[in-house]
Amino acid sequence: ACMFSHNGTQRMSLPRNMIENSMFEEEPDVVDLAKDSTAFPEFPALDPDEVVYEPRSSRLLVRGLGENDLDDEEEDYESSARLLGMSFMNRSSARSPSASPYIRQAPPRSCYRPSARMLVGGVFILVLVTSMAMVLYFLPGCTFTKAGCPKANSSTPMELVYPKSTNGELFPWNELRLPASVRPVNYDLSLTPNLTSMTFTGHTIINMIIQHDTKRIVLHSSEINIIKATFQVGEGKSVEVKVLEYKPWQQIAVSFPEDLKEGQVCVLTLDYTASLSHTYDGFYNSSYNDKTGAKRVLAATQFEPQAARKAFPCFDEPAFKATFLVRITREPEYIALSNMPKAKTTTLPSGMLEDEFEQTSVNMSTYLVAFIVANFTSITRNVSSTLVSVYSVPEKKEHTQYALDTASRLLQFYNTLFDTEYPLRKLDLVAIPDFLAGAMENWGLITFRETSLLVQNQSSPLDKQLIANVVAHELAHQVFALTLSKCSYDTVINEGFATYWQYASLMTEFPQLDLGNVFLEERFKAMAKDSLNSSHPVSVSAQVTTPEQVSEMFDSITYEKGASLLLMLNSTLPDGQFRKGLIEYLHQYRGSNTVTDDLWNSITQVAVQESVSDMMRTWTLQKGFPLVTVSRKGGEVTLTQEHFLLSTDNTTHTSSLWHIPVTYVNDSCSSAPSCRQMFTLKNKTATLKVSESVKWLKLNYMNTGFYIVHYGDEGWAALIDALKTDVSTLTPHDRASLIHNIFSLSRLGRVSFRQVLSLLDYTTNETETAPLTEALSQLSSIYRLLDKRQERRLVARMKAYILGHFGPLMDSQDWGVKESVSSQELRSALLELACSLGRQNCTDQAKALYEQWTNSNQTNRIPGDLQRVVFSVAAQSDPGWLSLLDTYRLTTYDSEKRKILQALASTQDPRRIVWILSEVLEGGNIHTQELPLVISTVSDGFAGHLFVWDFVKESWDRIIEKFPVGSYPIQSIIKSTTSQFSTQTHLEEVQGFFSSLKERGSQMRSVQEALETIRLNQHWMDRNLATLRDWL
Repeated sequence: ACMFSHNGTQRMSLPRNMIENSMFEEEPDVVDLAKDSTAFPEFPALDPDEVVYEPRSSRLLVRGLGENDLDDEEEDYESSARLLGMSFMNRSSARSPSASPYIRQAPPRSCYRPSARMLVGGVFILVLVTSMAMVLYFLPGCTFTKAGCPKANSSTPMELVYPKSTNGELFPWNELRLPASVRPVNYDLSLTPNLTSMTFTGHTIINMIIQHDTKRIVLHSSEINIIKATFQVGEGKSVEVKVLEYKPWQQIAVSFPEDLKEGQVCVLTLDYTASLSHTYDGFYNSSYNDKTGAKRVLAATQFEPQAARKAFPCFDEPAFKATFLVRITREPEYIALSNMPKAKTTTLPSGMLEDEFEQTSVNMSTYLVAFIVANFTSITRNVSSTLVSVYSVPEKKEHTQYALDTASRLLQFYNTLFDTEYPLRKLDLVAIPDFLAGAMENWGLITFRETSLLVQNQSSPLDKQLIANVVAHELAHQVFALTLSKCSYDTVINEGFATYWQYASLMTEFPQLDLGNVFLEERFKAMAKDSLNSSHPVSVSAQVTTPEQVSEMFDSITYEKGASLLLMLNSTLPDGQFRKGLIEYLHQYRGSNTVTDDLWNSITQVAVQESVSDMMRTWTLQKGFPLVTVSRKGGEVTLTQEHFLLSTDNTTHTSSLWHIPVTYVNDSCSSAPSCRQMFTLKNKTATLKVSESVKWLKLNYMNTGFYIVHYGDEGWAALIDALKTDVSTLTPHDRASLIHNIFSLSRLGRVSFRQVLSLLDYTTNETETAPLTEALSQLSSIYRLLDKRQERRLVARMKAYILGHFGPLMDSQDWGVKESVSSQELRSALLELACSLGRQNCTDQAKALYEQWTNSNQTNRIPGDLQRVVFSVAAQSDPGWLSLLDTYRLTTYDSEKRKILQALASTQDPRRIVWILSEVLEGGNIHTQELPLVISTVSDGFAGHLFVWDFVKESWDRIIEKFPVGSYPIQSIIKSTTSQFSTQTHLEEVQGFFSSLKERGSQMRSVQEALETIRLNQHWMDRNLATLRDWL
C-alpha cells in the first residue's frame, strides 16, 4: 500500500508508502497494573518498551487463585491471570496497617494523637483500597460470573471475566485477537449495493474447519445488522442460531451447548444489511462530477488493515486465509470488478444484473479482498498470459496510458526477476476519485488515488516519476509479497520488500527517472523518525493487537526503514546472492504463512557467509539505529557503536548492539564502487588497520548502511578540507550523507553548529542534486523554527546566509522545459525556497510565467516542476488566488489540481486560511482526503501555523470521524501542526490537549513523537541561539 507525503516544502509530493487503518473502536477501560502503574505512585511508571503491547483487557482480573479446568483456548491466559492476581494480593498485603512501621505508642495518661507520618500512611492505604474497589466496580461492559470475593487461600476455581454482548448476555470471548479453534476455508459472498439509498444487503456463507474442540465460534463484524444466521455441521441439518455481538471489539459469536469436535466441517450462513461507509474504509461510497457537471456515484472497498468486517462478517486477521467467491448484483449502467476475472453475468427478474467472479485460486487474507461498482472505462494490454487493464472515470481515460505502459513493463520485469509468473489471468489498476491512501494492493484489483495513477502524456518527468513509484510498489506486492502473504501484522516481508523493490525495479527499468536521489531522501526521513524514543522495531507483530496499534505500524519505519535494511543487506552480500535467496524463498514457501526469519534463512542458504538471520535480527527486533564513532591513532582506527537516540527525557538506555556492515573508502580511492572496503562491527568497540599514509576515511559508502558516523574533530576537519579542495573526491550521495550526518550530530549535541556551517562552506561549489537538496532541506527546517519562534533578527540573518550561499545558483536557473529529472528536482527545490524567501528575481519570473499561462488561456503550459512555485507566488495576491480557485474547480488534470491546492493553502491571508480549512473538512469543492496536505501546507507559513493548530484542536472530533485514530493522515496532521513548536508554552499546550482526548487519541505513538520533537526543538534552540547570533 502507498501513501503520500504531505510536506509542502519538498520538491514534489512523492509517495510515502503508508496505508491507514480502516477503523477505530474503543476498548473497555480495564486497568492493567503492568501498564497503569501510575495508579500506585510508589511504583515507577514502566517505560513503554518494557511492556508488551497487548489489549488492556487481555489480562484477566481474578477473584481468587486455585485449580481451574481451562479449555485449550484459555490455557494461554492462565499465567497472566495468576501474575495479575498475585500483584493484587502482594500490593495489598504490603500495605496492611499491621505491617506499617510508622505507628507509634501514645505516651502514658495522654490523649492519643496520630503522628503526621501515620496520617500520611493511613490516607495512602485508604486511597489505595478505594482505588482498587473502584477498579473492580466500574469495569465497563464486563460482569463477574460469581458474586463476592473468595479468600486468598480459598480453593475456589478462578473465574474468567467476560464482557457483555449488546443484548446483555455474556459474550463468550475476552480477547481482541480471535481464538484459533476455527479456520475458515471458503467464503461465498453475495452483495447488492443500492447507490441511491447508499445501503447494501449481503449474504455470506463461510465454510470452516474446527481446529480443536470448542463451544464457540468468534469472528469479526462491524456496523452490520445481521438479520438471520444458520449453522450446519457436516451433512447435518442447518439450524438457526443466535448471534451475540460485542461492539467495542467488533466481534460476533455463536455459542453451542456441546463441543464442536476437531476436524468437523461446518457452515455458517449470515444474512445482513448495512450502509455504505461515508469514510474511506470498508465498502464505501464515492462520487465525482462528470463532464456535464452531473454528480455520479460509485462504491469501492478499502479493507486493509481491518475493515473487511464492515462489508461482510469474517475472520479479519491476516493469518485466517481462505478462498473467496464473490457475486455482485448491480444496475445495468454500472460495471462490477473484483479480484478475479468475471465468470458469468445473470439477468435477474428485477432487471438487475448479477456478476459472478471466479473463485480465488489461492488462499488469501480478508484485507486483500476487493470489489467495485462504478461507471468506469478501461484500456488494456496482454503481458504474457495476463490481461493488464487501467480503469478510470470516462472523462479521464486519456490519462491512463502512462500507467498501462509502466505496469506492463514492470510486470514483465518482476516475472523475470523472481523467476515466477504472476498467477492470475488479469490485473486491474483502478483510479478512485475518493481514496485515502496512495494505493492498495488488493490481489488482482489494485486501487489508486487518481493522482497516483493518472497523468497526461505531456506531463513532466517528475509527475511521471510519482506514478511509476506507486505502480512499482503495488506490483511488487502482487508478484512477490502476495504470493506468500503475511501470517500476522509483521510487515517486514510485506511493506519493506514492496518499498525496496519499488526503487530497485525503477532504477533498473526506468533509469531516466533518477530514483536513487528519492530513495536516499526517504532513508534520511526514516532515520529522523527512528532516532526518537517513541520509535518502534520494524518487526512488532507480537505487540500489535488494537486497531489503532495496527494503523500506527504503517509509517516510515515499516516502509522506508524496512526497505533501507534490505538495501544494506543486498549491498553486503556478493553479487546475485540476494536475488538467489529470494527465489529460493519464493519456491520453498509458496502459498504458505511465513515469518521474517524464513526469508533470512533462505538467503543464508545461498550466501557464503555467516547467518543472515543473526545479523538482521539485530536490526528488525530493536528500535533505532547505531551511531558509529571513529577515532584514529596512526594506522589504528577504533570504531565504537552506540544507540543514536535524540530524546533526553524518559529515554530507554539499552545495551543492545547491532551487527553493522561498515563500508569505507579513503583518500587514495574514494568514489568508484571498487574502492569500497568492508568491516563487520558486532561488538561495542573494534579496531581496523589502515595505512598511516591515509589522510581521511569516509564510512558508509553511498549511504547504503542505516547508521550515522561521527568522525571526531580531526576526522571532520580532514573531510571538510578534502571537499573544499575537490568536491568530486566523494560521490554525490556520500556528500549528501556527510551533510545529513553533521546536522543529525548537531541535534544530538555531539558537534557544534560552527562545525555544521564549516562543512556547508564547500557547498558554494556544489552542483549535484542530492547534497544540495539535503542542505536546503536542513537549512529550511531551521529557518522555519526561527520564523515560528519570531526570532526576527535571526530570521533575517538566516535568510541572508541561505541567499548568500545559494543565491547565485538560484538566479542561474532557467525557467524553460528540462528533461532531466535530477535537474528538475534541483531547480524545484532551489526556486521554491528562493521565492518563499522573497528573492526578487524568482518572484518576478514566477509572476511573468503565470501571466503568460493565464493570457494564453492556459495553453502556454508551465513546466511541471515549476507549477507549484509559480502557482504559490500567484496565490499571494487577491486576483491570483481567486483565479487559481476558479482553475481548481474546473481542471481535470490531477497533478496540476493538487499543486493548485497547495498554492491556495500557502496564502498568508487569515480569512482565506480559515476558509480553505473549513472547505476541505466539509468535503465540498475540495475532497476531504486532501485535509492532511492542506494542513501541512498551511502549517509551513507564518500566518497559518497557529490558525491551523487551533483548527485541529477545535475540529478534532470531526477529523477522527473522517480519519481513524492512529491512521497515517492523523499521524501527518499531528506532525504538521506541532513539529515547528519550540517553546515551553507550546509544549504544555500540546501535552494538555492530547492528554484531554483520552481514548480519542491520547495514547497514539505519534503524540509521543510530537512531544519529543518539541522538547528537542526547544533544547536545540537553547543550545544554539548564541552560536547562530555569532556566526550568521
